[in-house]
Amino acid sequence: MPRPRKWRKICCLPDRSRFGPLDSPANTENFVNMTVDEYEAIRLIDLEGFTQEECAGQMNIARTTVQGIYNDARKKVAESLVNGKVLFIEGGEYQLCDGRGKSCGRGVCRRHRCDRGFLNNEDRGD
Repeated sequence: MPRPRKWRKICCLPDRSRFGPLDSPANTENFVNMTVDEYEAIRLIDLEGFTQEECAGQMNIARTTVQGIYNDARKKVAESLVNGKVLFIEGGEYQLCDGRGKSCGRGVCRRHRCDRGFLNNEDRGD
């Protein structure tokens, strides 16, 4: 029996959940779905400059899990850019942090700056 997945800790949800070409038709063949935890890995590693190990500590998961999430996320970004597909950011197994963690954002949590009133899976009752 496989062990249950660990919830990934996310500091904040993206401001926008859809990116892509302005003239793209809204059909299922022209979009790529990125999960919120994949977005968080891209944000922490590429934007904030975290190492994969630091990202793993921040998200409360194993470094090897971060590596897989990050690789999947980069492929999705590349597919969107190269093939002109719309990128949607939604879903995944995550919990928004409470903003009180010492490791959160290297000591400064983004949650208080990013709280947009979005609901995570726990708040929705998923």
